[in-house]
Amino acid sequence: MKKLRALWSGHLPLSEAFWTWVIAIGLPLNLATSVASLALISADQPWTALAAGYLVSVPYNVLVTVGVWRSAAIHEGDRQHAELARAVTAGLMLVLTVT
Repeated sequence: MKKLRALWSGHLPLSEAFWTWVIAIGLPLNLATSVASLALISADQPWTALAAGYLVSVPYNVLVTVGVWRSAAIHEGDRQHAELARAVTAGLMLVLTVT
């Protein structure tokens, strides 16, 4: 819980916020919820599919997008890296949320 609070507030290093929380955790989490949602749709359970597909992934995607955005704001390294992390995170989380 402490790490999630640090992520939300932007107190994690940008590299950790992006590579750990967006790439290493976020991509597999979104893939798993998408697969679960598709499986439930195939089983004719649309409401359960909706819950499986969005009740976990959407809040997580919001959390990591805000966290990376805030970490990028205080990043002391190359500004281009910070802006690229923001853009990739926002775009990726948007695509993963709507698909």
